[in-house]
Amino acid sequence: MAVLALSLYGAFLLIAGPLRAGIQYRRTGDTGARHGRLGTAQWWGSIAPGLGSLLAGILAPAAEITGLVHPLPGLDGMPVRITGVVLAVLGIAATFTAQLAMGASWRIGVAPGETTALVTTGPFKLVRNPIYTAAILTVSGLALMVPNPLALAGLAATVIGIEITVRLVEEPYLLRVHGAAYAGYAARTGRFLPRLGRLSAPRPPG
Repeated sequence: MAVLALSLYGAFLLIAGPLRAGIQYRRTGDTGARHGRLGTAQWWGSIAPGLGSLLAGILAPAAEITGLVHPLPGLDGMPVRITGVVLAVLGIAATFTAQLAMGASWRIGVAPGETTALVTTGPFKLVRNPIYTAAILTVSGLALMVPNPLALAGLAATVIGIEITVRLVEEPYLLRVHGAAYAGYAARTGRFLPRLGRLSAPRPPG
């Protein structure tokens, strides 16, 4: 199962990174990659999920293969590991589907002076951040495939990093750029799950 986890993680990296960036470049002449300055919320929001997925997708399986880290007793069972496979495969497929649904607006990170179209259709009609939901699903699956402390730490780091990105970087950016359109969208659409994490609609002045 650890070898399969490594393979699925490799597929996830390829599909969510170079493949999607390549499609974006062919369509727009831009890879869509935006990088934050060292130490900023955007930087931490990209570093934490990267390290988290590395822990869950490479170090945790490698530690299991070499016997350096043992699975947690309550999670070490074939039903749990098979569930992990299903979640990881679904998460990879959902990540790519949601990325494609963004079309030309797809970005990794944000650039303060840049404006892209607000996407609210397809999977974005159900939740505001389906790509992140799918990424968390993928890393959750990988963690269940090799349920040891390294994998769970990786999952925690991934979730924390995504929360930083969404709450401290992307939501303020989208509110600033799209104003009432995003505020209304966020008031009726959940952050990661339907109806959960909706933002309060702004009150009219006066």
